[in-house]
Amino acid sequence: MKLSKELKTGLLAVFAISTFILGFNYLNGTNLFQSERVFYAVYDNVEGLSQSSGVMINGLRVGRVQEIKIDKETGNLIVEFNVDSDFEFSKNSVARIYGGGIIGGKSLAIVPDFQSTNIAQTGDTLKSETEEGIMELVNDRLSPLQMKIESAVEGVDSLMFSLNDVLDVKSRENLRKSIDDLNKITSSFAVSAESLQSIIAGNEDKLNRTFDNLDITTQNFAALSDSLAQLNLNQLVGELETTISNFKKLSEDISSGEGTIGKLLNDDTVYKNIEYATRQLEELLQDIKLNPKRYIHISVFGKKAGEYEEPESRDQ
Repeated sequence: MKLSKELKTGLLAVFAISTFILGFNYLNGTNLFQSERVFYAVYDNVEGLSQSSGVMINGLRVGRVQEIKIDKETGNLIVEFNVDSDFEFSKNSVARIYGGGIIGGKSLAIVPDFQSTNIAQTGDTLKSETEEGIMELVNDRLSPLQMKIESAVEGVDSLMFSLNDVLDVKSRENLRKSIDDLNKITSSFAVSAESLQSIIAGNEDKLNRTFDNLDITTQNFAALSDSLAQLNLNQLVGELETTISNFKKLSEDISSGEGTIGKLLNDDTVYKNIEYATRQLEELLQDIKLNPKRYIHISVFGKKAGEYEEPESRDQ
């Protein structure tokens, strides 16, 4: 059978329209060949959720938002969405609005409750919940920071006004001179540092010898400390105390007149006897010098020596 051109054109148009409808619904997440269930959730604010937004379960797209309408009595927003029949969850599950990035929009996520056995049926209204998106979190974080920045800017403005009041022309000139002087001091420090570096470089050998001598001195001091540590200081102190005690006893004996030295120092009789014996000895020596013949008998003709005459006393 031969088809006319009009029939061919009509069939082609029907096929194109059907393909367009199927493709459009597929792109919107609607599968015309699969049964779906419809659910509802009520919100005070949908936070930018729109029709055709995706419905997710654990990150998997299982449906889409079909319609958002206002309840005229309460002013709440009623969100109607569908879910593929293959996914079952309890009636206590939560429909949560989330997302809202800088580029992407909001989505609807079903947080399933697997503890309850009451399976949600088409037409049921689920619990609703709204999660803050990135922009809300950013705004919450930036609001205190913005207040602090504004306060800081006000403080800076006040400081600048105060500086303008304090720093008159003369004060600014003094401040400029102070900065110039500070620059000069810094330059002088740099020159001094270079000079010091040159001095150190020129006397490096002497400095090395000095440090070597210091090291040797430190080692000798350590050896001396070890030697002192090895001494029996308790014994040395004991011997010193004994010596001091003996010397103290000797001094006390001398002071009390005991012993030969004590008697010599404290007894006048001994001193007088010694003085008398010394004087007798001096008189004897003087008489020997004056009359040697009385003590040495050399007689050639048998002449008798004269009688002894006592010499004059030195005390007279």
